[in-house]
Amino acid sequence: MSAGYKDDQNDWQTVCLKYLLFVFNFLFWMGGAAVLGVGVWTLVDKSDYLSLLASSTFAVSAYILILAGSLVVVTGFLGCCAVIREQRSCLSMYFFCLLLIFLIELVAGVLAYVYYQKLSEELKQNLSQTMTENYAQPGKGAITLAVDQLQQDFKCCGSNNSHDWRESIFILSVSAEGRVVPDSCCKTITPLCGRRDHPSNIYKVEGGCITKLEQFLADHLLIIGAVGIGVACLQVS
Repeated sequence: MSAGYKDDQNDWQTVCLKYLLFVFNFLFWMGGAAVLGVGVWTLVDKSDYLSLLASSTFAVSAYILILAGSLVVVTGFLGCCAVIREQRSCLSMYFFCLLLIFLIELVAGVLAYVYYQKLSEELKQNLSQTMTENYAQPGKGAITLAVDQLQQDFKCCGSNNSHDWRESIFILSVSAEGRVVPDSCCKTITPLCGRRDHPSNIYKVEGGCITKLEQFLADHLLIIGAVGIGVACLQVS
C-alpha cells in the first residue's frame, strides 16, 4: 500500500514537473520571439542611419539579439522534445543552451547600455563632420541617402542647425548650383529648393538633427538593453 502510494505520488510529481517545464518553455519561447522581433525591428527601423554612426556597437547589439532569438526558437523545440521523451541527455543540452542564450542576451544588453552612455558624445563629435565632408561626395552614396532620409524623417536641417551647411564641401562646390542647403532640408522638396533658406521653405527653426537622432537611437538602445537583460533575468528565475 505504501509502495503504491509512493509510486502514485512520484507519477503525480513527474506530471506536474512536465507541465511546469512546458509552461516555462512556452514563456521562454515567447521571450525569445520578443528578443528576435526587437532585434529585427531595430535593424529595419534605423538601417538608413547606420552609415552616420562612427561605431558599429549599435548594429552589433541588434545582431546579437537576433542570434539569441533564433537560438531560443531552436532551444524551445529541443525543450519540448526533452520533456516528451524524458531523455536526460536532451535535458542537459537544453539547459546548456539556456545558459548560452542567457550569456548572449546579457552581452547584448550590456553593450546597448554602455553605448547609450557614449551616444551623445559620439554624435556631437562625428555627425557634423560626416555631413559636411561626405555629403554628395564620390563613393559616399550611402551617407548622402542617409542624411537626406534623416533630414526628411526628423524635419531637421544640419547637425546643429541649418548654418552648419555653410561649411559643407558640397555647398561650396559648383555642383551645388547655388544651393545654401541640400534640397532634403526643404519642407516640400522640389529641384533646387535648397537655394532659399527662409524658415517658410526649409526646416530652419525646427532645430538640428543631432538631438533628434540621439533621442531616436537612445530609445532603441533602451529597448534593446531592457529586452536583452529582462529576458536573461527571466531565464535565471
